[in-house]
Parts: sequence; structure tokens; C-alpha cells
Amino acid sequence: MQEAIHSRRTAHLWQDSPVPEDVILKGLEAAQMAPCHRMTWPWRFTLPGPTARESLFELGVELKAAKTGTEISEALRERMAGKMLHPALVVVSQIVSEDAMQSQEDYAACASAIQNLTLSVFADGYHSKWSTGAVIRDARTYDALGISPKEETIIGFVWVGVPVRTGPAPERPELSLQVRRVP
Repeated sequence: MQEAIHSRRTAHLWQDSPVPEDVILKGLEAAQMAPCHRMTWPWRFTLPGPTARESLFELGVELKAAKTGTEISEALRERMAGKMLHPALVVVSQIVSEDAMQSQEDYAACASAIQNLTLSVFADGYHSKWSTGAVIRDARTYDALGISPKEETIIGFVWVGVPVRTGPAPERPELSLQVRRVP
């Protein structure tokens, strides 16, 4: 377990290699085992098919063009396709709670579920990326995925696949700088 935690890396560019569905389902079973205070089981997982994936890709291209204020070149479009169409995609959403404290606890549970998912797929030889860009907040994403924003909030896209490459571990602060001991 320690080896997986220390060696797992986020991938950004993906090979066009399919991920077996059983790897994803096993990852979702691991996600289901996340700690969850009050047992609210607030996570929901959506597995978009080809039509929804294409819609999300086109929306991503549109949002990128709007952000940069320029037209997207064919080269950039191809690079974006490699990021958005090659890996498998799990959309993670959280059940909406009117109670602010419950919502915070539910988000923590969902984050734990995502960590379990990423470690599970890594154990099976795949890499992942949890992304939270503008596309997850766009109303058209909710429409494409059949998710009601009144009932669920999308908290991330988890991409799973075979990376083109992964980088070294980022340098982290010394643990002693982040640990407080009190008498």
C-alpha cells in the first residue's frame, strides 16, 4: 500500500489504449469502501458513453477557446482529444445536502472515494487524473450526463488510462513543517 501511495502519479497525456471495464468496476468497488461519516454514501459515479464523451470534448474545446480568446488550432484540438477521449472517464458527483456541515463531510467522503479509485486502478497498472476544471461546472455537462444539479454536484472527472509519460514526484514540504504536536 505504501509503495502505491508513494509511486502513484497524475497523468496528463494518454495513449489510445482501452481500459478494461472490470478495472473500472473494481476501482468503483474500492471507492465504495471509502470512510463515510454518518453513512450517507454521498458519491455517485457516471460512466459516459461515446455520445456523451464527444459532447464533453466539444464543450471542453469551446471553453478553452473562450478562455484563451482565440480559435483552437487543429494541433491543440488533437492534443485535447488525447487528454479527453483516449482515457476512460468516471464522473464523480456528490449528493446535494442543505446542511453545510453534512455537505463538507460528504465532500471529504467523496474525496476519499476518489483516492480509493485512483489507488485501485494504479494497482491494476493504470494511471489516473482527478480534474476539476470549468467543464465540470458547466450546465451543459450536467445535461450531457443526465445529472440534475439540484440533486448532485459534479466534483470531478477521474480519467483512467495508460499514460504517454508520467513525471517525477513533485517535491513536497518536510513533514515536520505540517505536523503540530501539542502537550
